[in-house]
Amino acid sequence: MLSKVKTCVLQGLDGYIVDVETDISRGLPTFNIVGLPDASIKESKERVRTAIKNSGYEFPLSRITVNLAPANIKKEGSQLDLSIAIGILTAMEVIKYKAFDDTCFIGELSLDGNVSSVDGVLPMIISLMEQGFKRVIIPYDNRHECGVVKGIDIIPIKSIRELVSFLNGDIKLETYSVHTPDLSSEDDNYDDFADIKGQYALKRAMEIAAAGHHNILIIGPPGSGKTMAARRIPSILPNLTFEESLEITKIYSIAGLLGDRPLINKRPFRSPHHTTSAVSLIGGGRIPKPGEISLAHHGVLFLDELPEFSKNVLEVLRQPMEDGIVTISRVNATLTYPTKFMLVASMNPCPCGYYGDPTHECNCSQKSIENYLGKISGPLLDRIDIHIEVSPIKYDDLDDKSKVETSKEIRERVNKARHIQLERYKNDNIFSNSQLTSKLIDKYCKLDTESRKLIKGAFDKLGLSARAYSKILKVARTIADLDGETNIKQHHLAEAIQYRSLDKKYW
Repeated sequence: MLSKVKTCVLQGLDGYIVDVETDISRGLPTFNIVGLPDASIKESKERVRTAIKNSGYEFPLSRITVNLAPANIKKEGSQLDLSIAIGILTAMEVIKYKAFDDTCFIGELSLDGNVSSVDGVLPMIISLMEQGFKRVIIPYDNRHECGVVKGIDIIPIKSIRELVSFLNGDIKLETYSVHTPDLSSEDDNYDDFADIKGQYALKRAMEIAAAGHHNILIIGPPGSGKTMAARRIPSILPNLTFEESLEITKIYSIAGLLGDRPLINKRPFRSPHHTTSAVSLIGGGRIPKPGEISLAHHGVLFLDELPEFSKNVLEVLRQPMEDGIVTISRVNATLTYPTKFMLVASMNPCPCGYYGDPTHECNCSQKSIENYLGKISGPLLDRIDIHIEVSPIKYDDLDDKSKVETSKEIRERVNKARHIQLERYKNDNIFSNSQLTSKLIDKYCKLDTESRKLIKGAFDKLGLSARAYSKILKVARTIADLDGETNIKQHHLAEAIQYRSLDKKYW
């Protein structure tokens, strides 16, 4: 007898439907799966056979052919186990229910007949909902991440026997849903900016970067607070929108890093070690998985001691920073992942760290300094919106007992500025000033006559590129938003220009 059920497989962040067609006929007992399955699907034959037997059903001693259609597309993943088992049980007429057109089955099988969790269920559910499916059967352990999706019935199941009883109408199972988590809640576990004494210029630059989602480079000697400040930037990042949270959660679901959380409700903060490879940074593998830059989507990618990273590793950042996506091509697949991250990088001005330090003598040769700084290429530096130099902390700042501004106070200003941006760009499909295109810059970053004279002088004197010019306007737009100003004023632009002068000093 012939049966047909539906399941879903992933290509990047998008799911596409696979028809699992099962035919049981007379002949020598064989079990074949066709339709370009990969090794994990070929291995499912033994999992399905044993799971059906240990669930109390007889596995047919017949010729079983399972076709995964469309047959010209490569399929991978253990989530097809459940649909193959249901197809066999339906063809055996153990399952009487036949109306599977609007139902999809996702799950990996254990040998005892239980249904195990799989990675990437959330993007599959969203794709199924968009394609008009009414119901999806998922593993019980994946229920939390799927419950936030509205418009489709989520039915978690624990075993094949439970699912067969449900499909035959012997038991009832409730659809699962959760309330959308509060994305505005504050986390007291973050380190606070109140711990940083002095360094007011650095805090100001961090606030601007957080408010506009701008890339920032911090240069200074050892012990000046670069890493300390960068580690505290999550405490002032603006609240996530639901759409941003859903995008991040889909990536973490594919990477298998979601755990029991229904949604990622905090902006990611990723800090890879400087020995990391280009593949782990941008993503890859036989079937490409998200890398650090995708896991930092709508959050922060912190690269401490930037020149210590391999130069080819740093260079692979250039295109994703500009495009907001990364396309990874392999023999088995070509996949695209989003990469709208905020780069926070820190570095010393020379190998010993004390070049230009008034209290320590630098013992580096000019050649070693040039080689050290040369690891940061001009094109990469050009893509960083804000450059800020920090000096060593003075004793008077450390001994100062006056009240220091807390992360909560800074975060309130950041949230107000980001709310202004969300309202301004609600019809432009962007979230922050850093995402402004050339057309939108002309629309939202208009300058008066005096401001145009100011930036023209800076352009000629500093030798700015067209990209650096756009970065200055975007940063000025953020500074104006922090001040609650509708138009960019001259002092906003002057402050933004100050954050683009260090490349001329060091490079």
